[in-house]
Amino acid sequence: MTLVILYVITFALFIGLDFLGLSYLIKPVFERHVSALLLDSFRLLPVIVFYAFYVGVLLYFVSWPALSHERSLLWVLGNAALIGALGYGTYEFTNLATLKDWHPAMVATDLSWGIALTAVSATGGVWLTRLWA
Repeated sequence: MTLVILYVITFALFIGLDFLGLSYLIKPVFERHVSALLLDSFRLLPVIVFYAFYVGVLLYFVSWPALSHERSLLWVLGNAALIGALGYGTYEFTNLATLKDWHPAMVATDLSWGIALTAVSATGGVWLTRLWA
């Protein structure tokens, strides 16, 4: 049951924070550089599939080991930041290398956001689960 609580809390934090980040941090930068590529509204299924998988990976490599081996929240923050750098860095640097009009400002903004989002979501998920369970 603890794993389910951890997943639900982390998922909720991730999706809630990312909604804010996408709306106020990412969207303005992407509109400035690749507005012709952006949809008027996002496609829900790919969003859910990505979040479900990403949070699952985050739990597997960081959050669950932190709970079962009593790792510190600082350990969670650092390791989750590495997962965020890997995930968001792969996307951003691949696009920068292969797509015209992909701008370094987009890379810097989205990579920084992805690292912070992943680290805060995982750390908050572990912290809240420890309080709850």
